[in-house]
Amino acid sequence: MGGHFLSIGECMVELSQAPDGHLRKGFAGDTFNTAWYARACLPADWSVDYFTALGDDPMSDEMLDFMKAHDIGISNIRRLRGKTPGLYMINLKDGERSFSYWRDSSAARQLAADGDRLRTAIEESNVLYFSGITLAILSHEDAETLLAELRRAKAVGKLVVFDPNLRPRLWSSFDAMHTMIGEGARASTLVMPSFDDEVSHFADDSIAGTIRRYRQHGANMVVVKNGPDGATVGTDAGETLVPAVKVAKVVDTTSAGDSFNGAFLAHYLEHDDPVAAAHFAAGIAAKVIQEHGALVPPEKLQAAG
Repeated sequence: MGGHFLSIGECMVELSQAPDGHLRKGFAGDTFNTAWYARACLPADWSVDYFTALGDDPMSDEMLDFMKAHDIGISNIRRLRGKTPGLYMINLKDGERSFSYWRDSSAARQLAADGDRLRTAIEESNVLYFSGITLAILSHEDAETLLAELRRAKAVGKLVVFDPNLRPRLWSSFDAMHTMIGEGARASTLVMPSFDDEVSHFADDSIAGTIRRYRQHGANMVVVKNGPDGATVGTDAGETLVPAVKVAKVVDTTSAGDSFNGAFLAHYLEHDDPVAAAHFAAGIAAKVIQEHGALVPPEKLQAAG
């Protein structure tokens, strides 16, 4: 009963602060984090692959080795001569994070430049996952190529999942961001926004308004994440609030939303129950925010949910 999950986007070199104050290196990025948690929660009969572009440098080699070692497929990753991965650093204060980025020449900006390779990878997959960041880092032409392939996938019944993950500084203007986020939603079956982003950048005054807007774009389901206030699942049957799992101490919220997305999708793909999937995902996210860094080892998640 398994299938093929394909996550599309940018994986970066991550620098985060260890408890002793030293910087430690890892690999992360919104769509890769979601692939990581989907892999941790899906059974072995599901494959999880990553679609991106990397350079021909030693850091790209190391990143590929890391993915392969953790059972995330790399056969769809292009290698570009003279390019490198992007890099970011997490800055933490009281468990909340901010980021510094070095990604202008990242190879991932060309991930959709080979349209034939992209189409083949999508055709071989059952579930497609992408984000607003995926769209933002691409040229307009390449973003249109990606969206066209995702629309084709949706039309033939594949599950296409979109996290808007709104990052205005990656876009040329607010109008460009609003337009392309709308196009991303139209290409998708399921949209998984964060309410604080939607309030800040779309001026939504309620979760119901966020759900309504994305469903008007054509999404069959919308799952709105709202941090410690839980998540709301919106479908044809109505809206259901699923509470967050309370934790004694928040250590790092870097991958809270990404881990929720990956865990939600893993449970939903196995059980076809979005409310139960949101409860499961809340348990995983609660584990994740009590650890440092974006990627929590699977063995630390086993007691979650």
